[in-house]
Amino acid sequence: MGITKEDIVYVANLARLEVGEKDIETFAGQLGEVLEYVNTLNRVDTEGVPPTSHAISLTNAFREDIETGHLDRDKALGNAPEREDGSFLVPKVVG
Repeated sequence: MGITKEDIVYVANLARLEVGEKDIETFAGQLGEVLEYVNTLNRVDTEGVPPTSHAISLTNAFREDIETGHLDRDKALGNAPEREDGSFLVPKVVG
């Protein structure tokens, strides 16, 4: 069973997308190919393979929180587009 034009139109309506007639044909073909590939993956024997959430093992990338000295005020404001009285000057946001 392949993807039909009606399937594409139905899903596009659910997603509130406007899809042109030319694109409907293209998407139907592309989605059909994707589903065929998924079907080939369903035929792979996974007996005894434990489920995983990632293809590779992940490690925590956080570093230890080490206290250091503070940044000098002039250095912190060095690239500020505007400053006033030792502080950043930003545009007013609320009226």
